[in-house]
Amino acid sequence: VQLQASGGGLVQAGGSLRLSCAASGRSIGTYSMGWFRQAPGKERELVATITWSGDSKYYADSVKGRFTISRDNAKNTVYLQMNNLKPEDTAVYYCAASRSMRYLKTKDDVYYWGQGTQVTVSS
Repeated sequence: VQLQASGGGLVQAGGSLRLSCAASGRSIGTYSMGWFRQAPGKERELVATITWSGDSKYYADSVKGRFTISRDNAKNTVYLQMNNLKPEDTAVYYCAASRSMRYLKTKDDVYYWGQGTQVTVSS
């Protein structure tokens, strides 16, 4: 599976961005998907995940109520809607996929990584 993230950019605090992760090579219909982010000098951290069926989602405490993860298996794409962005959300955002029919809870569960997309939030 190849994962292509897009949608990053520069936005003012309080603004919104929608990240997309388009998969190719095979269907992601049986894969849990997620978004991680890495700020300069910091560890890569989990932001949000969604199970293969879309019936269960997880959000880091820092983004709860502001970010929404969703997926469209027909389009083989996962999204991250980011609202009320804060300067501390500035990071490179990476999409990721688990192995088939596995949950995605930590970096150790990631089987496929996409390239990152830069999100910069100005104050």
